[in-house]
Amino acid sequence: MKLTEITVSYEDKIATITLHNEQKRNALSTAVLESLAMDVRIMAQDPRIHVLIIAAEGPAFSSGHDLREIFSSTTQEVHRLFETCGAVMTAIRESPQIVLAQVQGIATAAGCQLVAACDLAVAAQEARFATPGVKIGLFCSTPAVHLTRNVGRKKAAEMLFTGEMMSAQEALDHGLLNRVVPADQLHVSTYELAMTVAQYSRDTLATGKKFLHRQYGMTEEQSLAYATEVISLQSSTADAREGISAFLEKRPPQWSKDGTNVDVEVKGQ
Repeated sequence: MKLTEITVSYEDKIATITLHNEQKRNALSTAVLESLAMDVRIMAQDPRIHVLIIAAEGPAFSSGHDLREIFSSTTQEVHRLFETCGAVMTAIRESPQIVLAQVQGIATAAGCQLVAACDLAVAAQEARFATPGVKIGLFCSTPAVHLTRNVGRKKAAEMLFTGEMMSAQEALDHGLLNRVVPADQLHVSTYELAMTVAQYSRDTLATGKKFLHRQYGMTEEQSLAYATEVISLQSSTADAREGISAFLEKRPPQWSKDGTNVDVEVKGQ
């Protein structure tokens, strides 16, 4: 059954999933995470959508997991909660859409992890980020996985070992965010970035996203070999042929709606 705590809206090539639980500061309960994972997977099957925005209503983006749920659960139930949270992050990574976080207020613990898992992120100037688990005897190990893939090791360690808040400007400076804007411009600025991305070929975006994630764990030599295979195969796709032709003919490209993403086998991975 669809939760009222999450809504989905559409505008042209952009879909928005919005968290609606202001009373609990958009806490990520098991039920919310299951619904969020389902929505992201459903969006992934829609060829009309090029960009997916994850947003929230109220003064907080997300305060992370519901601590009351954790406190009252068995170890097995808590394990399921964190597995479900991991499934959301995996769904975001595997989604062919570019996933963009629109952040206001606080994004802490799993809320910070959610921002870090997204491909792009825009935040209001007053937004704050933290992984405060150390303060309650529960080190933020799962948020650390995505945080350390955005923020440098020393800054990530500082956040994880102190639990202190990081400002939006610091988050921008250290790579967690793409843009910081005044609160009254957050929605417009997020949509401007989303529309900039959404104008391009969905297949090109999907291929590029898959390439980026797969090459992160490779050596430079492996990455270059993989990149060479991807771009060589992509050069013969319908959208690449159309894009090059449009450029040479000085006209807007007409992207195909049913192209095929380039998928290259990564040997030894």
